[in-house]
Amino acid sequence: MDKISEESLLSIPGVGKSIACDLRNIGILSVSDLKGKCPDTLYEMSNKHAGTIQDRCLLYVFRSAVYFAEGGRERVKLNWWNWKDNR
Repeated sequence: MDKISEESLLSIPGVGKSIACDLRNIGILSVSDLKGKCPDTLYEMSNKHAGTIQDRCLLYVFRSAVYFAEGGRERVKLNWWNWKDNR
């Protein structure tokens, strides 16, 4: 594992070691790799890699992470729970 990449992913609010690992498993090695990505597609890829449907909270973190990677810094939007599905 590349220490610089891990540190880069860990700079994303809401991303810890486990989610950084999930991201690396689907080819996301740095914050910049998230730019322009579809969070839903990332979630589907992660589910496929894991061989199971993971908790939707992971999708919410992916949404927040893409927002962050694309330069978003609005404090409330950096909390993954604010990216839940509207129901």
